[in-house]
Amino acid sequence: MSPENTTSKTKVCPTCGTRLSENATRCLVCGRNFSVPTSTKTVQSNPVESPRLPELKLSLPAALGLIVLILALGAAIVFLILQGTGRVATPTGTPTITVTPTNTSIPKPTEEPTLAPTYTPLAPIDYTVVSGDLCSSLAVTYGVSINSIIDLNNLDTNCTLYPGTAIKIPRPTPTVTPQATATLSAAEATSSACQTIQYTVVDNDTLSSISLNYNISVDSIKNYNNLSSDNVWKGEVLNLPLCERLPTEGPTPTPTTPPPYAAPNLLLPNDGIVYSSVTDTITLQWSSVGTLRSNEAYMVTIEDVSSTGTKRDVQYVTDTKASVPLSLRPMDNTSHIFRWWVVVAIQTGSNADGTPIYMVNGTTSSMRVFGWAGTNGGGISPTATP
Repeated sequence: MSPENTTSKTKVCPTCGTRLSENATRCLVCGRNFSVPTSTKTVQSNPVESPRLPELKLSLPAALGLIVLILALGAAIVFLILQGTGRVATPTGTPTITVTPTNTSIPKPTEEPTLAPTYTPLAPIDYTVVSGDLCSSLAVTYGVSINSIIDLNNLDTNCTLYPGTAIKIPRPTPTVTPQATATLSAAEATSSACQTIQYTVVDNDTLSSISLNYNISVDSIKNYNNLSSDNVWKGEVLNLPLCERLPTEGPTPTPTTPPPYAAPNLLLPNDGIVYSSVTDTITLQWSSVGTLRSNEAYMVTIEDVSSTGTKRDVQYVTDTKASVPLSLRPMDNTSHIFRWWVVVAIQTGSNADGTPIYMVNGTTSSMRVFGWAGTNGGGISPTATP
């Protein structure tokens, strides 16, 4: 017999192991019921899977921000590494220039300044014109200028005055006394008083030849020009002190000319005084400047500035006073204004007729003025023009 081929599918009872048909609902041996038909297909076990990592879901903006953060962090790490190796220079920012205001402070004086006295103008003098008054005589009497009287009273250019007219005469402006200056030492005074000339060195000049030509010692020239040797060069300018000339050789040597004399100080008459009579004797006086030598004298100059052609008288006296000569006395009916000054002069020779020739040898004094009336002790007032 050939074996029977079983083509039907079976299933095994899980309780007793009995083989049953695939569609059986109850086991015939143990009585177990099958509620759900068991598939005839071989049950294949599921494959074993490995554990999976947790998933993180991000939105697109968050993802982009995370990427940028990671890139920035990486760049910072790379920068710090390179900086530690010295291959990257740390950039320095451009400094902002802050303008500091300049504080300009006014320096304080180191000492209190000497305050000069201030002049307070005084009220003009009320004056009534009398017969014979002239602007020139009033100007001399009160020590003011003629123009100041004209300007203050609105007079004409000729300064015409009429008797009985009330006018105003301005007060004279006081002269400010100059502040005292430092006193020069003896050497500085001698140097400033010594007369010098400038000499330009030419070809073939030597210090000895210049000394012989001007009769001045070599040592004097060197000391006066601060020379350290006897050498001079063409074009060099030398100051030659004439006050250190050597005496002239001979039986009667000529003495060295002393420095110029100071200006005499005028004493009398007072500046601006007016003499009302031609019989007055006017004596001019001044202070002495020292002992004069035999060939020196005071040169006194007196001028009548009111005359048409200025009259002048020059006198040479050894005393400290002189009289105004009769030739200058006014012989008309007007008041005249005179000015005078004094200076020391030295005789340098004589004319053919024996008249001495003088040369100024000092500083001229300041000028003073005085008035002198006409022959009748006054003058006549100008005729009024209506």
